[in-house]
Amino acid sequence: MTTSTSSHPAIEFKHVSFQVNGSRELLHDVSFTVDPGETLVLLGRSGSGKTTSLKLINRLLEPSAGDILVDGRSVRDWDVVRLRRSLGYVIQEIGLFPHYSVERNITLVPRIEKWPQDRVRARLQELLTLVGLDRSIAPRHPNELSGGQRQRVGVARALAGDPPFLLMDEPFGALDPVTRAELQREFLQLQKHLRKTVVFVTHDLREALLLASRIALIEGGRLVSMHSPKDFLQSKEPLAAAYVAAFATDIASLADRGTS
Repeated sequence: MTTSTSSHPAIEFKHVSFQVNGSRELLHDVSFTVDPGETLVLLGRSGSGKTTSLKLINRLLEPSAGDILVDGRSVRDWDVVRLRRSLGYVIQEIGLFPHYSVERNITLVPRIEKWPQDRVRARLQELLTLVGLDRSIAPRHPNELSGGQRQRVGVARALAGDPPFLLMDEPFGALDPVTRAELQREFLQLQKHLRKTVVFVTHDLREALLLASRIALIEGGRLVSMHSPKDFLQSKEPLAAAYVAAFATDIASLADRGTS
């Protein structure tokens, strides 16, 4: 297991803006930090800038202004390959290679890193157990799996190289409610065990309250507020209050996160 032990933030946005073709601004002067080992949830409606923020962290996009630091270094100073291998990436569409088996999908990064075969095999078995998949699934292909199984394989692949950071872009959004709730619970258990630094994107307040160490509310490309889940529920900030009102029924069941 790899986690950051330094005193600086694990990830830091410093007055970051991003424009498309020098005109339309998707992010404006955004600043926040992510502490080592925490799960920061970026909460907001579609088009608010959440996914753009993730893509700036792993340099799929470059900021128009400001800077982003990962483990105390500007992303511009990282070798982009090394940066991305430090950032496990889990997306809603999963992105598994359809012509690869489960085993080959999961072990892609270790094989690229030229791990010894016995270490690759051991890591495969460790990860299948970690994400709750039977070992017999290894030879199958993605089209032979359920949606929940594919998402578990996607999480396992993101963890394969033991990256200290995870970027998760609405990873459970396409699943049915029962499977989604199951994977949310499993993620909480995984995070208690692994203590990765996670930036997690969602538009679902219930999911944010359940999974987050802190919630960063983003609207129109601007950071509106940042609170613990408990403080978010009590926030007087108008947009936060509107979210709470919209999800009032679901929130009632999460009033005490430790009881479920």
